[in-house]
Amino acid sequence: MMNYEPLYVAFLVYFNRDQDYFECHEVLEELWLKKDRDPRYKGLLQVAVGLYHFRNGNIRGGYKMLSSAAERLIPYAEDELGIRLGKLVGQVQDYAGRLADYEAHPFPYADLTIEIWDPKLRLAVEQAGAEIKPNIPQRRKPTRGKNNETK
Repeated sequence: MMNYEPLYVAFLVYFNRDQDYFECHEVLEELWLKKDRDPRYKGLLQVAVGLYHFRNGNIRGGYKMLSSAAERLIPYAEDELGIRLGKLVGQVQDYAGRLADYEAHPFPYADLTIEIWDPKLRLAVEQAGAEIKPNIPQRRKPTRGKNNETK
């Protein structure tokens, strides 16, 4: 069994419970940088960014991010990082394909859920969810990092 980074656990809380894709980006980017730019985290980050863009009416941005996420994640195992990564990749590929044809065949926005298969990770997400407060309203621009600190 794997030990999971708190930032990864927080990402799953924000993704599945809150559908707060902006916050997903914030926490997973921090982990991605900490983990030497691990492509798995970059791909998951791009899924969140793609959904954020589509939900906010940026069809092209949603398509680009989701397509890139699928390409980045497809080489990995079906069950990776305690989640059903293969299932997520299939959903993301389907979403990107539909966005590619959005102008001819528009469809309503829908959230995705990342299925957690590892009981240890599921418990960690449940416990973290009790501690992590939802952002209401959800943030729309960065407030973390050196460029956004109060001077």
